[in-house]
Amino acid sequence: MLGTNPLTIGFPTDEEFPFVIDCATSVTQRGKIEAYARLGKDTPAGWVIGKDGQSKTDSAQILKDLVAGTAALTPLGGIGEETGGYKGYGYATVVEVLSAALQDGKFLKDLLGYDADGNKIPYPLGHFFIAIDTEAFLGLETFKRVAGRILRGLRASEKMPGQDRIYTAGEKEWEAWKYRKNRGAKVDKKLQQQIIEVRDEFNLSYHFDFEKR
Repeated sequence: MLGTNPLTIGFPTDEEFPFVIDCATSVTQRGKIEAYARLGKDTPAGWVIGKDGQSKTDSAQILKDLVAGTAALTPLGGIGEETGGYKGYGYATVVEVLSAALQDGKFLKDLLGYDADGNKIPYPLGHFFIAIDTEAFLGLETFKRVAGRILRGLRASEKMPGQDRIYTAGEKEWEAWKYRKNRGAKVDKKLQQQIIEVRDEFNLSYHFDFEKR
């Protein structure tokens, strides 16, 4: 009934990079399952549930079952109340209501993007945004300083045995960007082949000229 319904929050700090977290309210999103399917790997148990209430792990089959409506992504917290699945379910509902009720848009199964015959159809997808002006409180510099101290405090806290580092949201992405900006990003062979097939099918060139688009 509900999609991945992500909650995304970002704010500046006094460090080189901002705090940015962009998380689905489901345990995972379809894209990760597609990546597992390309690599021939099983989806971890607990990520997807079938109509029988049991976990599904066959990645390729899961992709088919999601379209057929015989499988669903589990909410944050997992299957059932014992591990807090109701929390992810509740937050996903918050996103659904704020994204649809404020603009009288489509919601729940009307957002599947397919008609009764399985044909793709366009649909109006709503989003909800909110911005907070730090100057209405103690100002940007104070906010950034306190935010930075909180993040540094978290990173300096006691670590799990065998671990030598704690990350805060946005830090791994910042490091990945610094590494990849001059080296490029790795692409697995199967995805590369799919990109090449699309390139050849539509007779695309290697480079896109933004000035002549």
